[in-house]
Amino acid sequence: MKKFSLLVLLISGLLWVGCNGYNQVVKSDDYGRKFELANSLYDGGQEVRSIALYEQVYQRMPKSSEGEIAYFRIGKAYYIGKDYYMAGYFLGQFSTRFASSPKAEEALFLSAMCSVQNSPESSLDQNDTELAINDFQQFVNRFPNSVLLDSCNHTIDRLRYKLEEKAYKSVKLYSKTENFRAAVSSAETFLADFPRSKFREEVFYVCVFNSFEYAKNSVENKKSDRYDEATERYRNFVAEFTESKYNVILTRLADGVEKDRTELETNKK
Repeated sequence: MKKFSLLVLLISGLLWVGCNGYNQVVKSDDYGRKFELANSLYDGGQEVRSIALYEQVYQRMPKSSEGEIAYFRIGKAYYIGKDYYMAGYFLGQFSTRFASSPKAEEALFLSAMCSVQNSPESSLDQNDTELAINDFQQFVNRFPNSVLLDSCNHTIDRLRYKLEEKAYKSVKLYSKTENFRAAVSSAETFLADFPRSKFREEVFYVCVFNSFEYAKNSVENKKSDRYDEATERYRNFVAEFTESKYNVILTRLADGVEKDRTELETNKK
């Protein structure tokens, strides 16, 4: 027990000396020493602790080689520490401020990866997902011969699918809650934005079904035009999906429309 207590005291003493030495360097005017200690901490696996020193070095020597290294490592340290918003800012800025740096490519790629890390699950707001796609497209445009190109394209596809899934869920939700107009509008937007989606047939069906329901529940003077629109969508669906499992349901709705049309014409006379 006595040996254990001595060990604890020894470790505590070393930590105090280390912290005291670190604080002295932070407060000093010796920027060479700051840079040296920052590199030592960064290379020794204490990346986050090096940030304060690197920030001081960059502020003092922003256009020097030390400033360049410091700024890059600030961003990388935040990335390693999983503070992706701060990392994305510094790494993105690095690729602009030090555009000719050998580290510019890595910085821009990691900046885009920060946006990926900030991208939430598909049920939530997808602003960060859209930002990530834009970031990767900027990377591809700037470094078209990069060895990271395949990784970028794969990630872009994965992010686009997340947007597709989000849009699909929105269409389904509007339909489920019988918000017919919103269901039709969101479905048409989906079909235009994701023409080769695996959800295309189902979303197209939702569009036609809700179009019929929207027309049927409209005021009398709006019904005729909306029935025309619904019927046109129905015909386009049947032409594209001749063997669809939804055709029976939609055909029954279309037949019902004709009966309603007849009643409308009769009432006008």
